[in-house]
Amino acid sequence: MEKLTWIIMAFVAGAFLPLQAGMNNKLAKAGGSAIHASAISFAVGMLGLAVYILISSQHISWRTLKDAPPYAWVGGLVGAFYVTVIVLAFPKIGPGLTFGLVVAGQLLLSALMEHSELLEAQSHVLSVGRVLGFLLIMAGVIIMKKL
Repeated sequence: MEKLTWIIMAFVAGAFLPLQAGMNNKLAKAGGSAIHASAISFAVGMLGLAVYILISSQHISWRTLKDAPPYAWVGGLVGAFYVTVIVLAFPKIGPGLTFGLVVAGQLLLSALMEHSELLEAQSHVLSVGRVLGFLLIMAGVIIMKKL
Protein backbone atom coordinates (compact mmCIF):
# COMPACT_ATOMS: atom_id res chain seq x y z
CA MET A 1 0.00 0.00 0.00
CA GLU A 2 2.84 2.39 0.80
CA LYS A 3 4.28 2.00 -2.72
CA LEU A 4 0.89 2.81 -4.25
CA THR A 5 0.66 5.93 -2.10
CA TRP A 6 4.05 7.13 -3.38
CA ILE A 7 3.08 6.32 -6.97
CA ILE A 8 -0.04 8.47 -6.60
CA MET A 9 1.91 11.26 -4.85
CA ALA A 10 4.54 11.31 -7.63
CA PHE A 11 1.81 11.49 -10.27
CA VAL A 12 0.04 14.34 -8.47
CA ALA A 13 3.34 16.20 -7.97
CA GLY A 14 4.02 15.91 -11.70
CA ALA A 15 0.51 17.05 -12.53
CA PHE A 16 1.03 20.17 -10.39
CA LEU A 17 4.11 21.29 -12.38
CA PRO A 18 2.16 22.88 -15.25
CA LEU A 19 0.01 24.70 -12.67
CA GLN A 20 3.12 25.98 -10.95
CA ALA A 21 4.53 27.09 -14.30
CA GLY A 22 1.34 28.98 -15.12
CA MET A 23 1.30 30.67 -11.72
CA ASN A 24 4.97 31.60 -11.96
CA ASN A 25 4.39 32.89 -15.49
CA LYS A 26 1.61 35.17 -14.18
CA LEU A 27 3.96 36.37 -11.45
CA ALA A 28 6.71 37.05 -14.02
CA LYS A 29 4.32 39.02 -16.23
CA ALA A 30 2.98 41.03 -13.29
CA GLY A 31 6.47 41.88 -12.04
CA GLY A 32 8.22 42.04 -15.39
CA SER A 33 10.97 39.56 -14.51
CA ALA A 34 11.16 35.78 -14.79
CA ILE A 35 14.20 35.70 -12.53
CA HIS A 36 12.42 37.62 -9.79
CA ALA A 37 9.33 35.41 -10.19
CA SER A 38 11.53 32.33 -9.73
CA ALA A 39 13.14 33.86 -6.63
CA ILE A 40 9.73 34.73 -5.19
CA SER A 41 8.51 31.20 -5.94
CA PHE A 42 11.45 29.74 -4.03
CA ALA A 43 10.98 32.18 -1.14
CA VAL A 44 7.30 31.27 -0.80
CA GLY A 45 8.21 27.58 -1.02
CA MET A 46 10.84 28.02 1.66
CA LEU A 47 8.35 29.78 3.91
CA GLY A 48 5.87 26.93 3.40
CA LEU A 49 8.55 24.36 4.26
CA ALA A 50 9.56 26.35 7.36
CA VAL A 51 5.96 26.33 8.58
CA TYR A 52 5.68 22.59 7.92
CA ILE A 53 8.95 21.94 9.79
CA LEU A 54 7.68 23.90 12.79
CA ILE A 55 4.27 22.25 12.81
CA SER A 56 5.58 18.71 12.36
CA SER A 57 8.56 19.08 14.72
CA GLN A 58 11.03 17.93 12.06
CA HIS A 59 14.66 17.67 13.15
CA ILE A 60 17.94 17.65 11.25
CA SER A 61 21.35 16.26 12.15
CA TRP A 62 23.46 19.40 11.80
CA ARG A 63 26.52 17.45 12.91
CA THR A 64 26.36 14.95 10.04
CA LEU A 65 24.98 17.37 7.44
CA LYS A 66 28.47 18.79 7.02
CA ASP A 67 29.55 15.36 5.74
CA ALA A 68 27.36 15.64 2.64
CA PRO A 69 29.46 15.76 -0.55
CA PRO A 70 29.93 19.24 -2.07
CA TYR A 71 27.77 18.44 -5.12
CA ALA A 72 24.82 17.67 -2.85
CA TRP A 73 24.64 21.35 -1.92
CA VAL A 74 23.91 22.56 -5.47
CA GLY A 75 20.51 20.87 -5.81
CA GLY A 76 18.86 24.21 -5.13
CA LEU A 77 20.72 25.76 -8.07
CA VAL A 78 19.44 22.99 -10.34
CA GLY A 79 15.92 23.67 -9.04
CA ALA A 80 16.31 27.41 -9.63
CA PHE A 81 17.53 26.76 -13.19
CA TYR A 82 14.56 24.46 -13.82
CA VAL A 83 11.95 26.88 -12.46
CA THR A 84 13.43 29.83 -14.36
CA VAL A 85 13.61 27.94 -17.66
CA ILE A 86 10.01 26.79 -17.23
CA VAL A 87 8.85 30.37 -16.52
CA LEU A 88 10.61 31.53 -19.70
CA ALA A 89 9.60 28.58 -21.94
CA PHE A 90 5.94 28.30 -20.86
CA PRO A 91 4.68 31.41 -22.73
CA LYS A 92 6.99 30.87 -25.72
CA ILE A 93 6.36 27.21 -26.59
CA GLY A 94 3.26 26.42 -24.51
CA PRO A 95 2.68 24.08 -21.58
CA GLY A 96 2.25 20.92 -23.68
CA LEU A 97 5.57 21.16 -25.49
CA THR A 98 7.36 22.56 -22.45
CA PHE A 99 6.36 19.66 -20.24
CA GLY A 100 6.67 17.08 -23.02
CA LEU A 101 10.32 18.08 -23.26
CA VAL A 102 10.64 18.16 -19.45
CA VAL A 103 9.30 14.60 -19.22
CA ALA A 104 11.57 13.43 -22.05
CA GLY A 105 14.61 14.96 -20.37
CA GLN A 106 13.64 13.50 -17.01
CA LEU A 107 13.17 10.01 -18.46
CA LEU A 108 16.45 10.09 -20.37
CA LEU A 109 18.52 11.22 -17.39
CA SER A 110 16.61 8.92 -15.01
CA ALA A 111 17.33 5.91 -17.22
CA LEU A 112 21.02 6.84 -17.40
CA MET A 113 21.15 7.39 -13.63
CA GLU A 114 19.54 3.99 -12.98
CA HIS A 115 21.85 2.30 -15.48
CA SER A 116 24.96 3.73 -13.82
CA GLU A 117 23.48 3.84 -10.28
CA LEU A 118 24.39 7.54 -10.14
CA LEU A 119 23.47 9.32 -6.88
CA GLU A 120 22.25 6.06 -5.32
CA ALA A 121 19.56 5.50 -7.97
CA GLN A 122 18.05 2.02 -8.01
CA SER A 123 19.83 -0.25 -10.47
CA HIS A 124 18.05 -0.85 -13.78
CA VAL A 125 20.03 -1.85 -16.84
CA LEU A 126 19.43 0.27 -19.93
CA SER A 127 17.35 -2.18 -21.97
CA VAL A 128 15.80 -2.13 -25.42
CA GLY A 129 12.42 -1.55 -23.76
CA ARG A 130 13.68 1.49 -21.88
CA VAL A 131 15.28 2.99 -25.00
CA LEU A 132 12.09 2.30 -26.95
CA GLY A 133 10.02 3.97 -24.22
CA PHE A 134 12.21 7.08 -24.41
CA LEU A 135 11.98 7.12 -28.22
CA LEU A 136 8.19 6.87 -27.99
CA ILE A 137 8.13 9.85 -25.61
CA MET A 138 10.32 11.82 -28.03
CA ALA A 139 8.04 10.83 -30.92
CA GLY A 140 5.09 12.14 -28.89
CA VAL A 141 6.88 15.44 -28.30
CA ILE A 142 7.67 15.76 -32.03
CA ILE A 143 4.06 14.93 -32.95
CA MET A 144 2.79 17.53 -30.46
CA LYS A 145 5.05 20.14 -32.03
CA LYS A 146 4.09 19.30 -35.64
CA LEU A 147 0.32 18.98 -35.23
